[in-house]
Amino acid sequence: MNRRSILKTAGLALAGSALLPFRSLAQSGIQENSEEKNKFPLLASDKRKLGNLEVSSIGIGVQNMSRTYQTTIPSRSEMHRIIRTAFDNGVTFFDAAEAYGPLEVEKILGEGVQSFRDKIVIATKFGWNIDQETGKRLPGLNSRPEHIKVVVEGMLKRLRTDRIDLLYQHRVDPNVPIEDVAGAIQDLIKEGKLLHYGLSEPGLQTVRRAHAIHPITAIQNEYSLLWRGLEKGILPLCEELGIGFVPWSPLGVGFLTGSIDSNTRFASGDIRGMESRFSPENLPVNMALVDLIKKWSELKKAAPAQISLAWLLAQKPWIVPIPGTTQMAHMLENTGASQIKFSSKEMQEFNAALNGIKIVGERLPAGVLAFSDVEAPEKKK
Repeated sequence: MNRRSILKTAGLALAGSALLPFRSLAQSGIQENSEEKNKFPLLASDKRKLGNLEVSSIGIGVQNMSRTYQTTIPSRSEMHRIIRTAFDNGVTFFDAAEAYGPLEVEKILGEGVQSFRDKIVIATKFGWNIDQETGKRLPGLNSRPEHIKVVVEGMLKRLRTDRIDLLYQHRVDPNVPIEDVAGAIQDLIKEGKLLHYGLSEPGLQTVRRAHAIHPITAIQNEYSLLWRGLEKGILPLCEELGIGFVPWSPLGVGFLTGSIDSNTRFASGDIRGMESRFSPENLPVNMALVDLIKKWSELKKAAPAQISLAWLLAQKPWIVPIPGTTQMAHMLENTGASQIKFSSKEMQEFNAALNGIKIVGERLPAGVLAFSDVEAPEKKK
C-alpha cells in the first residue's frame, strides 16, 4: 500500500515558493506501466457541483508540474501525458495559479489540455504581486482592479483559452476592499473572460461581503485529516451560502500517504521543514494519524492516500479535493479514491478514532499563515 517515498536531501528554494501553499506529493521510484494504467478504469467519473459548476469528484492540482518539492524540473511531455491521462480517466477539474512557476504552470496546463479544452473546467488564481512580463515575485499582494484585469489577459494567453472557468483570489489583499475586487470580477464576467468567482483562505466576513456583490462559486482552503481547523467556520458558511469547497493539500503534503515517518527530516528550503507539525519533536506524536489511516487502508484494501481522499469526499457532497502529483502512478491512485466508500457505521468508527488524535504543531510557518483568514478593508463611502 505504501508506495510513496520522500527524497530527504533536497527542497524548494524558500525565496521562490515559501509563501505559497504546496499540494504536490513527493516522488517515488515506481514506474508507470500498462497494468497500472488499466487498474482503475474511469477513476474520477463521478460528478459533483461547486455552486452550479459541475466538475469531476476529484480534480488535480498542477502546481508542481514546473518544479517539484525536490527542485527537480519534471519532463514537460510527461506532465502533458499525466494531464491527458487524467482526462481520459474522468478528471475534468484542473487547478493552477499565476504564482505557480510563476506563470509557467499555466502554460503547461494550457498546452496539456488544448485538444479537449471545452470538455473541462480550468481554475486558476490571482492575487500575489507578480511582474506580468518577467514573472518576478514582488513584495506582498496585489488585487487592485486594474491589475486583476491585466493578470487575466496574461492568464488567457498562457492557458490558450478564451475564458477562465473559475478564478480565485489567491489571498485576500488587506489593502483593497473586497467590493472593488468583486466589481472587477463582475466586469470580466460581463466580458465573457471569466465564468465563476472564488476565494482562497479568506476571512469569514470577507466571504459574506463578496458573495453579496457576486455569488461565490467555491472557496479553496487547506483541509485534510491532518488539518481540520475550518470545520467550525468556513465549511458551515459554505453550506449556508451554497458555496462549493475545494481542499488544497488534501493529502497533508505527503503525510497522509504514509510516505513520512518519525525519522523523516526535510532539507533546507522545503516548507515542510518549517512547519512545526513536522518538527522532530511533534512528528512522532502525529504519526498516530498515519497509523489510523494505514489500519483502514488494510481494512478497505485501498492505499492510504485513497483512504484520506475518500474521507474528504464523505464529509459533504460539495467538497472536491485537488491532490497534486508529478507521477502517473500517483495520479491514477489518487483519482481512484472516488471508488472508495465508507458506510455510516464505518465513518462513525473512523471519526471516533480520529477525534481521539490530537495533532500538535502549526500547519504553516507564521509568515505564511499571516496571509490566511484575512478580512478585506471596508470600502470607503
